[in-house]
Amino acid sequence: MLLVHIEGFLEVARFGSVSRAAEALYVTQPTLTARLHALERELGERLFVRGRQGMRLTDAGRAFLPYAERAVRALRDGRRAIDEVGTAAAGQLLLATAPAVSTYILPAVLEQFVANHPRVEVVVRTGHSEDVLQMVLRDQVQVGLGRALQHPEIALQPFYDEELVLVVAPDHPFARGSDVSISEVATEQLILFDRTSSYYEITQAAFLAAGVALRGVMELDNIEAAKKMVQRGLGVSLLPATAITLEVEAGTLCRVELRNVGPMRRQIVAMRRRDAGEPSGLVAAFLDLLGQTPSES
Repeated sequence: MLLVHIEGFLEVARFGSVSRAAEALYVTQPTLTARLHALERELGERLFVRGRQGMRLTDAGRAFLPYAERAVRALRDGRRAIDEVGTAAAGQLLLATAPAVSTYILPAVLEQFVANHPRVEVVVRTGHSEDVLQMVLRDQVQVGLGRALQHPEIALQPFYDEELVLVVAPDHPFARGSDVSISEVATEQLILFDRTSSYYEITQAAFLAAGVALRGVMELDNIEAAKKMVQRGLGVSLLPATAITLEVEAGTLCRVELRNVGPMRRQIVAMRRRDAGEPSGLVAAFLDLLGQTPSES
């Protein structure tokens, strides 16, 4: 059943005339008649009878009419939806993000994105970067945000460099100095979070490179819990700078510089399937906005 057949049926029903309907559709009368006959053959019923008043719907035609109208309306709505997605005016954007990204980086990005595209529905799923990668591979989301995991079917777009920084409680001795060495940090109880994350690996590598052993370690499964422990004076921690901005501003945590230690950073990337082609519409608009995200300094 072709759309032109249904549109022809509706125009003839509207005008009660094949010739007037053909004019409205910019086709010849024989062409429109052929379309009507093709539709009737497919449905197995006559849809019109010709009378003195012109073309009149049969009982089958009247029964079919509301469904034909809904079908054409739905297709037009579908075309409009495609146009809106293509221009990023409306639609749905499916994202997957690592927990730290969704908590500390994504909100500011989405605030601007939603302001620019108020009719777009955004759905965010959260998981470790490995889970994010799998969601992208399985086409469950359009874009994944997390650390740079290599996969032959995935294209990576870096958009943010995140730095781990040393934080202590405001009354900790470290807070009174300008900086400390990593050897001094090793004498403190170090609060680590999320053994499965790259943050954990970066922290361990820094102490290993310095050739110092940790006095004690407390392991937690999330950044927020680690911050609370530091605030309680239970140890010091290396946390993402984005995660401690509010606490440092409020004076509940103190950031301390590390002496003779290079920046401990990890790269945050956007993941997309390579076979998805060039980004367009909503995805392109979101990736463009990501590219404007300032990295930590």
